[in-house]
Amino acid sequence: MRDTASTALDRALELSQELLEVAEAGDAARISTLDAQRRALLKSVREARRPLDQRELSVLRTIADLNALSLGKMEHRLRAKCRDLDMLAAGRRAVRAYGHTGS
Repeated sequence: MRDTASTALDRALELSQELLEVAEAGDAARISTLDAQRRALLKSVREARRPLDQRELSVLRTIADLNALSLGKMEHRLRAKCRDLDMLAAGRRAVRAYGHTGS
């Protein structure tokens, strides 16, 4: 049982590292797939219902840290997209407002 939980945690860590790379690239569909896989692994560890050793706790902390970084990258990309959309909307308003003033 310990080996299964430890293996699941190690795989969840690998997925977390991959998630960070995918978050940097902005592939939301791939992020969703990887996150679902990781969530299933972490759920299996929780369902083992045994205390985690120090190494496993360290792996969990690393997973949490990588998750925070991934979320930060995705939030940054979302804010950048929102700014782009705001600029596009402002440009369209300007064209409508001043477009009739032909040269």
